[in-house]
Amino acid sequence: LKYIKKRRRITNVEARISGTTKLFGLIGSPVSHSASPAMQNYGFQACGVDGAYLAFDIKEEEVPEFVKSMRLLNIQGCNVTMPNKTQNMDELSPAAELIGAVNTIVNRDGKLYGHITDGEGFVANLKDHGIGVEGKDIVIFGAGGAATAIQVQCALDGAKSITIFNPRDPFFERAQKMVEKIKAKVPECQVELYDLDAKDTMREKIDAADILVNGTLLGMKPKEDTTVISDTTMFHEGLVVADVVYNPEKTRFLREAKEHGCITVPGKGMLLWQGVASFKLFTGKDMPVDEVKERFFQGV
Repeated sequence: LKYIKKRRRITNVEARISGTTKLFGLIGSPVSHSASPAMQNYGFQACGVDGAYLAFDIKEEEVPEFVKSMRLLNIQGCNVTMPNKTQNMDELSPAAELIGAVNTIVNRDGKLYGHITDGEGFVANLKDHGIGVEGKDIVIFGAGGAATAIQVQCALDGAKSITIFNPRDPFFERAQKMVEKIKAKVPECQVELYDLDAKDTMREKIDAADILVNGTLLGMKPKEDTTVISDTTMFHEGLVVADVVYNPEKTRFLREAKEHGCITVPGKGMLLWQGVASFKLFTGKDMPVDEVKERFFQGV
């Protein structure tokens, strides 16, 4: 019986891997916990794509060398767990060009195309909950990598205004430069940056907002008791409140927002839709989202 089971596994691999199989991957460190290989490989099989997606444990300083090797090894695409600088790219998506970093790379005939899917995943997750960003007033906490990608994508997708709150830490100066870049690229979107301590302005902006976003890691395990808003009276009924934190799925930020009548959107779905965006870039096909949700993202 053991021999039969082992033989079936070998036959299954032989059926999937051939001399024409295209290689894709995830790079970062650590990556062994990632659900991306299982999700992407399931999508390949479901859509009849002759591809294999593997996880490569690559440290941040090693990423540029790996990217160079994509041409040599004909690796068709990869996801990067830490946003990578764009110097090795031949062409950039509008969002990646604004941000100056990529997390998804596609190799087409030796040319490397850089994309950043954090913002796309966030916007798609909102859309999956029946919420659009076009014409909306959005308040975002944070100016790190994920928050910046969300700011840029929301502006590109037609947000009316984006107000950013961040402490005066090393990210604040970078955020000031990003605000100017967004204004130049999307002048019709009003973009403002304030210190996180400007509580009166924060209340005013949240009162007028359609969507409120926690783009920080506050609330993530093991610090699940923390939240970016200590004064819960700032929440108001009907406000859409979204989090990028996915562990725990129901953060303190989201729980307290829901208690005040807000519509809440957990961060777990953002991971799903980032993967969906990458799959489309890699294959040109639509991932079977409902099936992937059922297998890997129950409850999203």
